[in-house]
Amino acid sequence: MKVLVSDSLAEEGVRRLESGAEVDVITNLSPEELVKKIKEYDALVIRSGTKVTAEVIKAADRLKVIGRAGVGIDNVDVEAATKKGIIVLNTPGGNTISAAEHTIAMMLALARNIPQANASLHKGEWNRMKYTGV
Repeated sequence: MKVLVSDSLAEEGVRRLESGAEVDVITNLSPEELVKKIKEYDALVIRSGTKVTAEVIKAADRLKVIGRAGVGIDNVDVEAATKKGIIVLNTPGGNTISAAEHTIAMMLALARNIPQANASLHKGEWNRMKYTGV
């Protein structure tokens, strides 16, 4: 099986793919370059940078699966892929930990008045007691 990874992917992810397939990592392909390249591959791994259009899918003679390393699949023409029998996968829980961490960080920033204190500092002020938080 030959896999094209067309967006940046963690090295661990690429190593796992390489354990069972021949993998090429070629990023920043133009739409025209992707149409030419896709003919050689059985699988395509993308993130949000690659747009998998009906034109790309039409040119994909061997493609069996498109894997989206991320939540959404709005950059894939799912209808065109389905008509051609190509499976489209994503990782719907892939950003759960990051989203939770960000939520906690925002709550702490709100509780400690960090945005207000930062704005004050940028004005050259130091109102330590005003921004002590809850």
